[in-house]
Amino acid sequence: MFDRLEVGNECVVVNVELHGQESYPGEFLELVKSTQANIVGNVTVKIRNPHPRYFLGTGKAEEVAELVREAEADLVIIDHSLSPSQERNLEALLKCRVLDRAGLILDIFAQRARSFEGQLQVELAQLEHLSTRLVRGWTHLERQKGGIGLRGPGETQLETDRRLIGARIKQIKKRMDRVDSRREQGRRNRKKNELPTVSVVGYTNAGKSTLFNRLTDSSVYSADQLFATLDPTIRKLDLGMGGQAVIADTVGFISNLPHELVESFRSTLQETREATVLLHIVDASDPLRETRREQVEEVLAEIGADVPQILVLNKIDLLDVSARNALLDECLGEDAVAVSAISGEGIEELLARISKRVQPERRNGWLTLTAMQGKERAMLYERDAVRQEEIGTSGEFILRLEIAEHDWHRFIKQTGIDAELVMHPV
Repeated sequence: MFDRLEVGNECVVVNVELHGQESYPGEFLELVKSTQANIVGNVTVKIRNPHPRYFLGTGKAEEVAELVREAEADLVIIDHSLSPSQERNLEALLKCRVLDRAGLILDIFAQRARSFEGQLQVELAQLEHLSTRLVRGWTHLERQKGGIGLRGPGETQLETDRRLIGARIKQIKKRMDRVDSRREQGRRNRKKNELPTVSVVGYTNAGKSTLFNRLTDSSVYSADQLFATLDPTIRKLDLGMGGQAVIADTVGFISNLPHELVESFRSTLQETREATVLLHIVDASDPLRETRREQVEEVLAEIGADVPQILVLNKIDLLDVSARNALLDECLGEDAVAVSAISGEGIEELLARISKRVQPERRNGWLTLTAMQGKERAMLYERDAVRQEEIGTSGEFILRLEIAEHDWHRFIKQTGIDAELVMHPV
């Protein structure tokens, strides 16, 4: 047995092509690069069936071990999920740390989490992942030594670690319950105020945060890298003509998202499940866009987000006119809109599509208020419902209104006015 090294970023990347499964080596390489690791070796391994001991097979594992020795690597990152025993066996053979796909994504998320909730969720996912890997991986996990005054119940270091991790997981889940309660209160308030919610979803690096900033005039961090932003952000969205909604930016999806990660972020993704409409952002310039779209749909199905969608074809500024037309022809019959979050092209049309989906029925017409009903007039202005105003011969207010149906009924209930909108001024 050997002691695991705790430092060093010189890594060897192992791309796995498993028979019958699609692999995306370019995407995996981008994931590795986003951790700031220094790649000193890259090897592709083709296997028909996973080897029970090393996953890669004995010969391939020895080949990787030789590459690790030559490159003096500190870390091997494998583009597939490994069982705890396979990870331990590989570490023993390679004499360095081994990280599988799940561990890599969890590490990236740990680097990017900024909010208290995001950090809790990442720590929970990491601990649940780690708890399955505490099985004789380190030389210090030995029975505690006896001696005068030192003999205890015989608990191993392994059992101590498991107990401490279990206690921490329990503590985090209690904190997450409190966070969930606050989020649920916010959702109840939005429902009470009949405020629609728009949730932005899509494959990582499709331009979600950039589009979110464009729509809300915000400054959420965005960059041309996988998982540039992790923490969910909620902002007000102005739809024009007095219409408003709440828009939520969510973490990007990716193929083979670790199961424990989806579980830990299930509370955050509640915003997606309960949204009025989803903006499914697709990178129009990505040759694998259809595959990416299918993978996002799989994750949405996994979390139970059966919500109407608007397909947003982003980054059209990277396509020529013929490519744009061909893309729109592919999406014929779907509620799709082509935009550029960078240049702003197509944003007005997108807002119109969102407004059409989330805005309730609206009333249009004229309402006459007496000169003594200034308070009621002010309430209509607060709702941004007044489009035109005239003053009658007796000083009455003649208002042309465009107002949501539920706002009109709320106005009637609050003021006690028994009136209907007419189509022409009186």
